[in-house]
Amino acid sequence: MQTPDPNPLWHIIANPAARSGAMGRHWPDIERLLQDLGFAYSVRFTEYRGHAARIIEDILLKGGRYIMGIGGDGTNHELVHGLFSQTFVPPAEVYYTLLPFGTGNDWAREHGIPVDPRRRLEQLKLGQVRFQDIGRVQYQRDGQTLSRYFVNVAGMAYDGFIGQKLTEHPARNKVHYLLKVAQYLNAYQLSRSRIIFDGKTVEDYFYTINIGLCRYSAGGMQLVPHAIPDDGLFALTFARKLSKLEVLLQTPRFYNGSLLSHPQIEGHQARHIRVEHMDDAPTLLEADGEYLGETPVEFYILEKALRLVA
Repeated sequence: MQTPDPNPLWHIIANPAARSGAMGRHWPDIERLLQDLGFAYSVRFTEYRGHAARIIEDILLKGGRYIMGIGGDGTNHELVHGLFSQTFVPPAEVYYTLLPFGTGNDWAREHGIPVDPRRRLEQLKLGQVRFQDIGRVQYQRDGQTLSRYFVNVAGMAYDGFIGQKLTEHPARNKVHYLLKVAQYLNAYQLSRSRIIFDGKTVEDYFYTINIGLCRYSAGGMQLVPHAIPDDGLFALTFARKLSKLEVLLQTPRFYNGSLLSHPQIEGHQARHIRVEHMDDAPTLLEADGEYLGETPVEFYILEKALRLVA
């Protein structure tokens, strides 16, 4: 395990809109903690969607190599995508960390990162470094082939459908999110897809398809309970055709890690995954809670590519 600079200059990229604006309101308290604990830092606040990626490019071009995000899983996703999509500095040269300040904080849960700011900053002072795999997904949107990096879990079929709906009508909190998931269940129509992974092919009607690097998503759900962040493999889960009542009855399994014991749900591990639609309607895609596009979709893994100060 490598040890970073014991007193680096942290370049903070903070999302003041995180947790319905709570991050911006609590920034003075966080800044006092940073000063009390002796952190050297600069700070910039995001102002619009995609701004974090532009800020990270600017920091790297000016020589910064220690990046701290403050926000939720969406902010984390945007920062990691920005780090890996820029071409100025190899990501392996960058130390990255997150002070979680979101609604779900699923990625932080995987890595044992406290949500309490003081505990998180005290932990960060220990300077422990680990590495995590990163995913790159190639997909279609508006007739174009696009690519996106992700750091946690990607979802397709119903998960992609929900991602699209929440882009149009965002959830205000975790309870509101769960209500919307149940609400949109009635509107979702299963379609056939083909999953190709490491030489295997599965064709069926799928309720959901999940590709994960870490275990937790959607506010504590374990849709890929077999995910390991640094093993060089995606965790793949797919649920075959289920009735909507059965989906609701199985809700406890989403949270307790027993999802793969259901006879209609399978778990695998793979380095490369391709998903294609077989009916007229495409299969939709989200990654880290962000709606992206549709099939055909391909997933590629970057092994131990993110240097995380945990």
